[in-house]
Amino acid sequence: LQGIIQAYKSGITLQGNTTSLGRWDYSGSFFFSISAITTIGYGNLSPSTAVGRIFCIVFALFGIPLNLVLLNEIGQLMLLGVQHCAHRLEEVFHWQNKASFLMKTCALVIGLLLFLLLPPLLFSDKEGWSYEEGFYYSFITLSTIGFGDYVIGMNPDRTYPSWYKNVISLWILFGMAWLALVIKFCINILE
Repeated sequence: LQGIIQAYKSGITLQGNTTSLGRWDYSGSFFFSISAITTIGYGNLSPSTAVGRIFCIVFALFGIPLNLVLLNEIGQLMLLGVQHCAHRLEEVFHWQNKASFLMKTCALVIGLLLFLLLPPLLFSDKEGWSYEEGFYYSFITLSTIGFGDYVIGMNPDRTYPSWYKNVISLWILFGMAWLALVIKFCINILE
């Protein structure tokens, strides 16, 4: 056992005798396609045949630009919702700049809760990770860094519900759109 641990620390990994954990079932395939078109690329799952690799290249060539369009549209809808709420507050309470600031602050707090602060609780429950590990996974995923050191649904000792990867895939799409808005807002402040 000590030799295996030392080999692992030296960068040697086993290639055979692994379980697929249903990776290529519907939800696993959906999760793979989301991680490919969002360019997260965890590195835990990849096509192993020439045909699969060619398909992945073609899929990514079309999927990445379409995903960018989708993320932009989701982000614009989120922004439009915030602006609409700010406009309604201005009308009802006759606030000028206060309404816009209040709505941006609310959108930031709600986004923090939905995309960065609450998901680690789900990951703690389903993956057995600490809150800090779940928070780390959330940020690394939504920022598309995707190191692959933490990936959902990979523990062979756990049973995952069928909805889990699909919900996380949607969380990734909406969370990336929200984080892109936050980054854009930060860039505007810095300029």
